[in-house]
Amino acid sequence: MQGAVIHGPRDVRFEERPTPTIALPTDAVIRMSATCVCGSDLWPYRGANAIKQPTPIGHESCGIVEEVGSAVRTVKPGQFVIGSFFASDNTCPHCKAGYQTSCQHRELIAGAQAPMLRVPLADGTLVPTPAMPSDDLLPSLLAASDVLGTGWFAADAAHVKPGKTVAVVGDGAVGLLAVLSAKQMGAERIIAMSRHASRQKLARELGATDIVSERGDEGVEHIKDLTNGIGADSVLECVGTQESMTQAIGVTRPGGYMSYVGVPHGVSLDGGDLFFRHVYIHGGPAPVRRYLPKLIELIWNRTIDPGKVFDLTLPLAKVADAYRAMDERRAIKALLRP
Repeated sequence: MQGAVIHGPRDVRFEERPTPTIALPTDAVIRMSATCVCGSDLWPYRGANAIKQPTPIGHESCGIVEEVGSAVRTVKPGQFVIGSFFASDNTCPHCKAGYQTSCQHRELIAGAQAPMLRVPLADGTLVPTPAMPSDDLLPSLLAASDVLGTGWFAADAAHVKPGKTVAVVGDGAVGLLAVLSAKQMGAERIIAMSRHASRQKLARELGATDIVSERGDEGVEHIKDLTNGIGADSVLECVGTQESMTQAIGVTRPGGYMSYVGVPHGVSLDGGDLFFRHVYIHGGPAPVRRYLPKLIELIWNRTIDPGKVFDLTLPLAKVADAYRAMDERRAIKALLRP
């Protein structure tokens, strides 16, 4: 088969790769119905992460089970399933506590920008949908495998509650779906930090009540002005840079909660500064598997439409064009159809 392989900075190719097969009794192989490019894929694409050799890329998936290993019990061929970017057994102590991305046997999913994908630990990783979904639900179900699950974790980790004020730092797909998640959790006021008109518009559609375009100290001051000098009850950091982390901490009120779900690059925190802020901070790789049953239900019942973050759809063979569009901010998130 052919799939996406990253060779170096800004060098993604659609080329021949081995077709996945069952390697262990706990594996499943799925035929992809849709895949996509993630904002975190742009880190290696831009050269921020070293690429030592040509490497299959992609970690978001949804599709139909083709084959399962002899030990797989909870999914079967013909089912439509959604997974996460980490495989997990869903039985270890960390999984039972709801942190499947820290599973004692976790495996990073890689190579999902392809027609077929091997999924380790299939029983603990894959969640079937109630039936075969209609084509129009595919973007939203695909979003559940990462960006929606990550946005939901951001809101959950920051203790978003009904009636509270929330600030979201970052207007990529994760940030936009963090807005959606905060809305679903009952936040009364949702401040989206964004400098891009198209993303501001979508943020409002998804539930934002206010837009702040400034960054750095000016952005902090604007949110303080909007909240009578207090700051936000919950702040969701969805980027992973020093600027975004500093800004997120700066707008969290004393006693408030800040979550961070953007993969950190070059981030350091000042312990002395944190000591006097009284801010709760929690984050990390989102345990998407924890939320998948709930998210699938919300999508299936058409309560939410996270697929709106896909503003570019291309054939999988055009994967290099998808990367370029996202790198150049001509697209929020690119969906790829095999």
